Amino acid sequence: MLKSLWRKACKKSVMAVLSFFLVLNGVYAQKTHSFPHSAPEAQGVTATAIDSFLNAVGRSNHEFHSIMILRHGKVVAEGWWNPYQPTLRHSLYSLSKSFTSTAIGFAINEKLLKLDDKVVSFFPNSLPGKADPYLAQLSIRNLLSMTAGQDPDPTVSLPFKTDDWVKGFLATPIVHEPGTKFLYNTMATFMLSAVVEKVTGQKVVDYLKPRLFNQLGIHGEDWEVNNQGINTGGWGLRLKTEDLAKMGEFYLQKGEWNGKQLLPKEWIEQATSFKIDQAPGAPQSKKDSSDWMQGYCYQFWRCRHNCYRGDGAFGQYIIVMPDQDAVIAITSETPDMQGELNLVWQYLLPAMHPTALPENQQADAALQQHLEALSLPPLPASTASPSIGELNNKTFTFKSNKLNIKSINLSFEGQICHVALTNESAAYKLNFASGKWMGGETGLQGPSLLNGAHENFSILVPYKVEGSYTWVDNNTLQLKLQYIESPHSEIITCHLEGKKLNATVDYSFAYGKNRIDLPGSD
Repeated sequence: MLKSLWRKACKKSVMAVLSFFLVLNGVYAQKTHSFPHSAPEAQGVTATAIDSFLNAVGRSNHEFHSIMILRHGKVVAEGWWNPYQPTLRHSLYSLSKSFTSTAIGFAINEKLLKLDDKVVSFFPNSLPGKADPYLAQLSIRNLLSMTAGQDPDPTVSLPFKTDDWVKGFLATPIVHEPGTKFLYNTMATFMLSAVVEKVTGQKVVDYLKPRLFNQLGIHGEDWEVNNQGINTGGWGLRLKTEDLAKMGEFYLQKGEWNGKQLLPKEWIEQATSFKIDQAPGAPQSKKDSSDWMQGYCYQFWRCRHNCYRGDGAFGQYIIVMPDQDAVIAITSETPDMQGELNLVWQYLLPAMHPTALPENQQADAALQQHLEALSLPPLPASTASPSIGELNNKTFTFKSNKLNIKSINLSFEGQICHVALTNESAAYKLNFASGKWMGGETGLQGPSLLNGAHENFSILVPYKVEGSYTWVDNNTLQLKLQYIESPHSEIITCHLEGKKLNATVDYSFAYGKNRIDLPGSD
């Protein structure tokens, strides 16, 4: 009898232990598989601090889409705000620059070019008729460090008015001696991409594939090209969040991966060290509070706390923390990128301790529950409006507008709103659910800072989207479309006035400042 009870107790104890480890494995390994996963405390990280960080994000005006935190090469926390998912790529904007810089590093290591090579030497057939006196001095080093000497930044106009960006860049006046003054210049990064293609015969994305992407286990990447067929360089790369973490860990390990030195340690150190002061005349108090005044490197930024980062517009980050042996990857949309970094320094930096911490299963479970519940709220559920009969299966036309949208057709089926938009060239069908997200794909180009650029957007099609809708009042229908491989969303608000439908379109990154009117036709 006692032996039987003892066996049952032992069996129950063993099952409890096994259950704990199965749960633990599920907690820390259910999303990504390339990195080992660990309880935060085992790597000296406080789970409650990560949880507090997530709470602070929830209270902020930052719309996070994903985060991955690595310590000592292990994932201690990761999460995606639904409908964003770990399998999705995310447009990186200027975080792409750090990958272009890496391609330059490979080309230099293979002795295909040198830092002090002159840019004009690669494009003799694209030079302006009247040579700028500083143009002959412009080097690869100057492009990398954003010291090309042009002012203003040609990026605000050049890609939007010509197909030949190389010729346009070389024709842009250089008003400061190259190497002497910092000015953020995305077209300088494009020129680095053009140089890589010139010396390798491959686009940057193809050149990096066997040297970097395949080595790190990065797959499914793509990179926008201009109408010359050259990767845009300074933007346009799309990768998964885990891929960003891999890139950060690769740099943290000084160019080594799985015991193989892919890039020389010396290059990694050179590419991520201070090259120029972005604001030499700024007061020290301002520098002390800004991660944009710690010095620029080779397409990387120095940060406070002896960290460095690659970053892209609206909050796409690879943050490398050498002193903490940590990497943080973030995708998001925010009007305040410094504010996001402040949260990292306030909550996550002090959460990292020099040695392992005692187990805290309760805190780990609470953190995991929080990570699993992360989501962007859809528009709220609402009851059908009495005006639904005036809209259902009806097509409404619009007067001339900036988006060239000609008409909209709305039809309702239960809690689903089917929408057909037409413009001058095509018709687009979209689906929206009441009170929840509804997935789909579309050829309709979403919000972007580069929509008007002379480039080939075909690689982005079809755009993956999620839609939700709500009735604001009896005559007003709101439709939200989240472009889930980009940081952005848009809201279309339709207002019925008699037999006429007026609409407005709000892009998320405009933050209510650039509403576009779609006036209805009588």
